[in-house]
Amino acid sequence: MSALDLAAGTIRRDETVEIVLLLAFAGGYIDAYTWIIHGVMANAQTANLIFLWVNATAGDWTKALHFVPPLLAFAAGIVVAAWLRRVACERASAISTLLEILLLIAISILHNRVPDLAGTLGISFVAAMQTAIFTKVEGVTCSTVMATGNLRQAIETVFGAFAGGAPPGTLRRSGIFFALCAVFGVGAAAGAFATKTVPNLALGIPVATLLIVLLRCEASDQSAVQ
Repeated sequence: MSALDLAAGTIRRDETVEIVLLLAFAGGYIDAYTWIIHGVMANAQTANLIFLWVNATAGDWTKALHFVPPLLAFAAGIVVAAWLRRVACERASAISTLLEILLLIAISILHNRVPDLAGTLGISFVAAMQTAIFTKVEGVTCSTVMATGNLRQAIETVFGAFAGGAPPGTLRRSGIFFALCAVFGVGAAAGAFATKTVPNLALGIPVATLLIVLLRCEASDQSAVQ
C-alpha cells in the first residue's frame, strides 16, 4: 500500500506508515519523560497497575496511590477519544492531535507550578487519546504507545512468511512492525536524553512531532475535499 493506494482511498491518511512512525516516536518519548520526571508510565498502564498492587501488598499505600492518578487520567482520555470518534468521525484524528499538542504545551507551562497534576494526569490523558484514536497502520491493528503487540506481530509475520502460505506483502508488514518497535525505542532514548539535559524544554520535541502529524492529516483532508 503506497501513495497510489492512499490516493485511491484504500487506506486512511492517519493509518499510513509515515504518520504511525511519527506517533510511535512521540509515544516512546513521552513515556520516557513521564517515567524520569514523575516515576509513572504515561502509556504502559499495565506497569502502573503492577506497581500499584506490588506496593499495596507491601503495605506502602503512599507509593501505591501514586499510580492511581495516571490510571484514572488514562481512562478519562479513552472516554474523550471515544466521544470524539462518535461526533467528529473522519476529523477525530486531527482534532485529537490538536488537543494533544495544546495539552503538552499547557503541561510544559504548568510543570513548575503543579508538576504532579500536570504530569501524571495531563500526559496520561494525552497518551490515552493517542492510543484510542490511532489504532491501525494500513488497515492492520497496531499500537503507537507501546511495543509488545507490535513485536508479537512482527515475529508472527516473519514466521508466516518463511513457513509458507502467507499472503503477499507479509514480509513488508513485518518490517513495518519492527520499524514501529525501533522508532518507539529511539523516541524513548531521545526522551530520556532531552529530559535529563533540558527538562524544562523537553516536551517541545513531541509537540513538534505531533504538529507534523496534524499538518499531514490536515493536508490530506483538504486535498480530499478539493
